[in-house]
Amino acid sequence: MQEATVNCVKCQHFYVTWDPKFPNGCRAYRFKSSSRPSIMVKKSSGTACLNYKQKANKT
Repeated sequence: MQEATVNCVKCQHFYVTWDPKFPNGCRAYRFKSSSRPSIMVKKSSGTACLNYKQKANKT
């Protein structure tokens, strides 16, 4: 069974940092990363991100 991949850019917890070494951040897990936070969560825990919440659509 294949898990759905999480797109951090569409998550309300994702943000871009000013740190060139760690440009991607996650407010839910409170960390910065050089790759997408969902990839780091998957590597660390073995499961997909459980805090993913899709951003509200701008109209």
